[in-house]
Amino acid sequence: MFKRYAIYYTPRPGDFAQRGAAWLGWDLQAGIPVEHPAIDDLDIAKLTDRPRKYGLHGTVKAPFELTKASTEAQLAEGIATFCKGQAPVQLDGLALSQIGRFLALVPQGDTTALGSLAATANVVLDAFRAPLSEAELTRKNAPYLTDQQRIYLINYGYPHIMEYFRFHITLTGPLAPDQITPVKTALQHYLGTDIPTPLVIDSLTLCGEDTDGRFHEIERFTLGE
Repeated sequence: MFKRYAIYYTPRPGDFAQRGAAWLGWDLQAGIPVEHPAIDDLDIAKLTDRPRKYGLHGTVKAPFELTKASTEAQLAEGIATFCKGQAPVQLDGLALSQIGRFLALVPQGDTTALGSLAATANVVLDAFRAPLSEAELTRKNAPYLTDQQRIYLINYGYPHIMEYFRFHITLTGPLAPDQITPVKTALQHYLGTDIPTPLVIDSLTLCGEDTDGRFHEIERFTLGE
């Protein structure tokens, strides 16, 4: 059993998944480290140190511990049942953008269906999540959170859901101001046309965090089947 579980969008095997895994240095589908590409004089290992352990993904339900009454098999069955009742989501594509101090791929076009999918997943599948400990609640209760986000933190274990949900695929850790442009340019050239256009989210992936803090794909569930 893993320490924590998460429900992610992960790209199906292919060029985009391979390039993203190499950039981050971790292939969560295979559960193995991957050699970084050599791009100019960039220290990609350092640039990607923070997001590496999560692999190439977009969060739908953030990492959580299972309740004592739940098993991994029950969680997987619950996700499978949930996904059967959900339709695939199509977006115009992904664009490389700056979010705060890091770079990420963000969806283009109407994200209403994606937001609805994530919101429903957080509510329906929350029965498998163990409540946050007092220490975790204190640590995650950042001063900048709104009152509503604090309610979500208490009720669902994560504040960035519902109207605060912003789907993104993180590709770097925090960057210095003078790093943003060169790293963004390098990433745009590196990913190139492998970024899917349009982006079809036709499955959700159950992932687990190992004792070293790295996430592994456990099972993929097709939406609508």
